Amino acid sequence: MSDPFPRMIVMPHAAAAPTLYAPALSASPSPASSPVPRAADSDRRRTSASVVLRSVLEHGPVARSNIARVTGLSPASVTDYCARFTGLGLLREAEPPRRAKGTGRPHVPLDLDDSRFVVGGVHVAVPYTTVALLDLRGRVVEERRLKHGTTDPAPVLARAAGELRALLDAAPDCRPLAVGFAAGGWVDRETGTVVEHPLLGWREVPVREILGALTGLPVHVDGHARALVGAEQLFGRARGSRSVLQLFVGNMVDAAFATNDEVHHGPRSQAGAIAHLPLPGGTEPCACGRTGCLQAELSERTLCRRARAAGVIDGSNPMRVLEAAAGGDAVAAGLLVERARLVGRAVELLLDVLNPETVTVTEIGIIGREDCLAALRETVGPDRAAAVGPTSFPDSVLAVAGGAVALDVLYRDPLGALARLDRVSAEAG
Repeated sequence: MSDPFPRMIVMPHAAAAPTLYAPALSASPSPASSPVPRAADSDRRRTSASVVLRSVLEHGPVARSNIARVTGLSPASVTDYCARFTGLGLLREAEPPRRAKGTGRPHVPLDLDDSRFVVGGVHVAVPYTTVALLDLRGRVVEERRLKHGTTDPAPVLARAAGELRALLDAAPDCRPLAVGFAAGGWVDRETGTVVEHPLLGWREVPVREILGALTGLPVHVDGHARALVGAEQLFGRARGSRSVLQLFVGNMVDAAFATNDEVHHGPRSQAGAIAHLPLPGGTEPCACGRTGCLQAELSERTLCRRARAAGVIDGSNPMRVLEAAAGGDAVAAGLLVERARLVGRAVELLLDVLNPETVTVTEIGIIGREDCLAALRETVGPDRAAAVGPTSFPDSVLAVAGGAVALDVLYRDPLGALARLDRVSAEAG
């Protein structure tokens, strides 16, 4: 996927990075003793810690009493978790609200401390790698784009780790919690492996192992569509939605679906592989031997080939098509609008099968042009148009995809994430 609003710097080739050192943290005090440790106790603590931290993310600055009301936890439990998170640097006390004289002691609200910790984000696309630092609110702090000299995984990942090290060296007050990695294709979250990315030529690449060795940090790996579903639920317009569909349309075409705050992965994380779903009326031949597969019809390679044939561009950068349309080229605009209509037909198919409450689409024309967004919504029809919109992260969607993989782990199990950093740091040190 090309970034529709590029702000990044293309960096020269860099050598492999030395190990990044992260200072050890004490994750939490020992929980109350139990005669027989049970898995349910651990699950309950993890869930309670998660809902407390997410309630502060969503409602902060917020008083502890309101956290208890929102989460349904006891005031004592909320106080305990808030004390732990404050001690670890995830939360801070905010200024209490002004109260009328004589109305009692004000409650001191809590908010995220987004000034101390960052996560690294790495997204590998077909033409380049995006490396970024994100704060705890999912905002991009720093971002770089590294154009591929080769797509061999070893130098691509080594160069990404080196650039990540440079970003952290330039931000000495930021403490790295973890690294998130995202890419298209078949990505297995559990093993931390890119199983297959046909356009990069990657097969069974142990990304978590490689980046972990290069950075000395916990590394979490997932597909970019699933990463963006998580980001939309944590930080974007899908917050509070009971079901969310993300459609990613770049050089790769992928989808992800979440219900009740859980992203569906399927066996070996193969869910969302829609590249070869047939698009009714499609005419593009696909490498699989069929005609009209979604990826063959919608990919940026197809857009650029059609733009070259129409005399709009002479290269293979889809951003040039967007720029031509912005400059008044009616043919370029027509190509983008027609592509948006095809994306709308793909969304129609997925809406019929999954019936999500919210649909977010990552595609350069739909992100950047009102006529493309209108064409998308017109295609899906008036009854469902309001549920469909562009990504919440138009300026930095690829950076957010990488970092969101790590942030999703943090918000699902904050104490476990900090304990994992503690262990990895101790092993590296």
